Amino acid sequence: MSYDIIEKLKKQIEGFSDESKLEAFGQIIEAADGVVKISGLAQVMSQEMITIEADGGDVKAVAFNLEENTVGAVALGDFSHVKVGNTVKPSGKVLSVPVGKELVGRVINPLGEPIDGKGPIFHSASKAVYYPVERKGASVLMRESVNTPLHTGIKAIDSMIPIGRGQRELIIGDRQTGKTTIAIDTIINQKNDVRHKTPICIYVTIGQKQANIARIIKTLTDEGAMDYTIVVAAPASAPAPFWYLAPYSGCAIGEYFMDQGKDALIIYDDLSKQASAYRQISLLLRRPPGREAFPGDIFYLHSRLLERAAKLNKENGGGSLTALPIIETQLGDVSAYIPTNVISITDGQIYLESDLFYQGVRPAVNAGLSVSRVGSAAQTKAIKKVAGKLRLELAQFRELQAFVQFASDLDEATRKKIKRGQLIIEILKQPDGAPITFEAQTVIFYAALKGFLDEIPIEKLKRIEAQLLEYFEKLHESDVLKPIRESGDLTEEVEKKLKKALEQFLVTNR
Repeated sequence: MSYDIIEKLKKQIEGFSDESKLEAFGQIIEAADGVVKISGLAQVMSQEMITIEADGGDVKAVAFNLEENTVGAVALGDFSHVKVGNTVKPSGKVLSVPVGKELVGRVINPLGEPIDGKGPIFHSASKAVYYPVERKGASVLMRESVNTPLHTGIKAIDSMIPIGRGQRELIIGDRQTGKTTIAIDTIINQKNDVRHKTPICIYVTIGQKQANIARIIKTLTDEGAMDYTIVVAAPASAPAPFWYLAPYSGCAIGEYFMDQGKDALIIYDDLSKQASAYRQISLLLRRPPGREAFPGDIFYLHSRLLERAAKLNKENGGGSLTALPIIETQLGDVSAYIPTNVISITDGQIYLESDLFYQGVRPAVNAGLSVSRVGSAAQTKAIKKVAGKLRLELAQFRELQAFVQFASDLDEATRKKIKRGQLIIEILKQPDGAPITFEAQTVIFYAALKGFLDEIPIEKLKRIEAQLLEYFEKLHESDVLKPIRESGDLTEEVEKKLKKALEQFLVTNR
C-alpha cells in the first residue's frame, strides 16, 4: 500500500463522526394536475418552499393545505416527471423573492428569476435580499393620511378622480375598454412629475398573451419608462400557481422600495385572472367551494394583498406603495362576486364603460360611477382650483343630454350648458400613450371652464387644444407653466398672466 493512500485513509478516519443526523422528508401519495398530496411532512409550514426529487430533476413546490396526516402542495415548475412515490424535502423557509434596485429595468417571473434573456440579476447570491411573498401590511400607527398626488397624465382622472401616493384605486371595466392603456400611460407619465420623486413602477401581468406583454415592454422601453420600471410576468402559458403568486411577488418588491423611504407604484393586471387561478388551485386541493365555485377565503385573497399598499409616516421612513388593481367585468356587471369584493377593499374606482368607448369617448371613464375616496386631499392645488366644478357641469350636461334633439325649443341658458358639456367631453378625450403634464392640464381646464373656448366649434376643438399647448410651451414656459409646475398652485399673479396669454392666443387662433 502506497504512502499516499495511507495518508488519505488517515484523513478520512480523522474526519469521521458517528453522530446521527435527522432529516425530514415526505413521500407523494397522490399527484395530478400540478397538485400533490404528501405524507410524512409533520413539521412543514404553510407557504413553505419544498423540493420534489423527481426523475427529470428537482421541482420546486409550495405547501398549501396542512391537514392532519397529509400536506397539499402546488408545483411551481415542470410537473411532467412528478409521480407517486417521489421523495419530498422541506426547506425550512417560506416562499420569498429576491428584491433590490438591481431589478429595475428587468422582466422577471413570480419567483424573481429573469425571463428577459439579459443574464443573471444578482451577481452574487449573498448580495440579494429576500422578502417573503406573504407579509402583513403596515399597521394603522405606521401610516399617515394620503397627501401627495400621483399624476396619471390622464385629464379625466387627474381632474375628477385624483389618485394620491399610498392609495388603492381600482380600474374596472369590460374587456377591451382601455384598462391596461390607463395603467401604461400612468407609468409613462411618472417621469414628468418634477415636484415629486419618480416612483419605482412595478407592472404585474397575469394571464396575458406573451405577444401583448412584449408589446407593453416595447412601449415602456421606447418611452424611457423601463429606467424606473420592473415587470413581473405570469403569461397565459404559465401554470396557475404563477398566476396566483405574481401579485404577491410584485407587492413584496414594492414593499422593499417603500421600506427604503421611496415611493412605489404597483399595477395588478388583472386580479380577475388571479382569482380564477386561485379557484382552480383550491378546487384541485379539494377545498369546499362557495359562491361561483370560489373558495370561502377569496375575499381574504385580495384584501391581504391590497392592504399592503400604504403611505408610511415619517417615523417609518415616509415611503409609499400605491396600488392600481385592474378587474375585468362581464357585460358591465359590477355587482358580480369578485368586482364587489375588490370595490369594497379599495379607496375608489375608475369605471370604464363600453358604450362610451364605442362612442369614441376615450378614455371611456364614466364620471358618475367613478370615485376617489381620498384623492381630493392629495390633488394638486392648481387642478383643484380650475377643475373643481368639472364633475358638476358634466353631471348637469348628462341630465340635459336627452333634450339635445329638441335644441330649437331650449332657452339660451340650457343651450349654453349643453354646448359647455359637449366641449368638456371633447376636452377630456385623449389618445393612447400621450399623457399630459399637470401644468398643461391646468391651462386647458382653465381655458375650457372659464369660457375662453365657448365660441370654438366642437370639431375644431382638438386642433385648437394642440395649438394652445404648443403656444404656451414656446412663449409662456417661464412665466406661466414653470411657476405652476414648481409651486403646484395657480397664484393670482400667474392667473392674470394666463388670462392675458389666452386672450392673445384667441385673437390669432379663432
